[in-house]
Amino acid sequence: MKISSYSLILFLLIIGTIGVGGLVIEEMQTGSSCPKIGMLPACYIILFCFLVPLVAHLKKKWNMLYFLFTGLAFLIAIMASVMQYLGPSECPKTDGGIPMCYLSLVIFSLLITLKIVQIKK
Repeated sequence: MKISSYSLILFLLIIGTIGVGGLVIEEMQTGSSCPKIGMLPACYIILFCFLVPLVAHLKKKWNMLYFLFTGLAFLIAIMASVMQYLGPSECPKTDGGIPMCYLSLVIFSLLITLKIVQIKK
């Protein structure tokens, strides 16, 4: 069974949107689930960074928007992961205790890499 890069990108975008969507709902209810970037909860920004590329990917155009938003989320994930690792900040964690910023870093790295592969084909 061969999985296309298009399908894998779509899968990652949907899984990411669902995952961060749950965090956004929790943030709306508690007001303390997500670290803030300025006054805005980071999970809102990351949700937007999943939704814009999802729409661009489904429409099969707007690659510049895709890379702009996945790149922004990738940079946020790098900064959050470093701060999580060094200790001055705490990322939300999965039920298994894995910091979500680490997962975001992996997902957005894959999304950028897979899109480059898809475009080159």
